[in-house]
Amino acid sequence: MQQLIKKYNKDYYGGALMVLCGLGIVAEARHYQIGTLSNMGPGFFPVALGLMLALIGVLIAVTGQGAQQAGAHHGGKDEDLPPEWRGWTCISLSIVAFIALGKYGGLVPASFAVVFISAMGDRQNTVKAAAILALVMTAISVAVFWWGLHMQFPLFQWG
Repeated sequence: MQQLIKKYNKDYYGGALMVLCGLGIVAEARHYQIGTLSNMGPGFFPVALGLMLALIGVLIAVTGQGAQQAGAHHGGKDEDLPPEWRGWTCISLSIVAFIALGKYGGLVPASFAVVFISAMGDRQNTVKAAAILALVMTAISVAVFWWGLHMQFPLFQWG
């Protein structure tokens, strides 16, 4: 099993997972009307994002496979690094926080929480840097989604 994991590096698996997620999003979004560029339907944005996610996944998998082969030809060796549990935990918790706060708190607290908690997954980030990043991204999300796109997502709600 260890040989199989070393044969294909993590970029290959990550890219493949992104392709699967992107194609899954496209498959689900097909049930909505897609429309045209001038008259977009509710399925246009998810289909576009799903296709971009799948394309980026293909690029990551291909470049990861190329890096693996280049490392083998040059005598390079992959380092055996332990999993980044802090990052995994923070990113997973940020998604849960976004869902809960989006439903019961609104766009502003949900946007702030998802960015702040995710940023804390990076050991090099400080609480101050994560808070500044979260404030800036919250302002951008309000400008884009609430003001620009007029999404039906209240800024704040209680209950």
